Amino acid sequence: MNTVLLLGRITKDLELKRTNSDIPVCQFTVAVNRKYKDNKGEYQADFINCVAWRQQAEIIAKYFQKGHRIL
Repeated sequence: MNTVLLLGRITKDLELKRTNSDIPVCQFTVAVNRKYKDNKGEYQADFINCVAWRQQAEIIAKYFQKGHRIL
């Protein structure tokens, strides 16, 4: 099994939603900066779509907001 750790910033305010069976879900995007500069001398970022479920979704929606760093 592969493991990936991403450290970045949340791109917009989070919204906790619930499925029809009342399971909490939170969708968000994390902007992860690359370690190197491009030809113009600027850092680029990758935007990773993430989904959290159940208790993890509730915790993220409660304690995080736009611009916060998340791992």
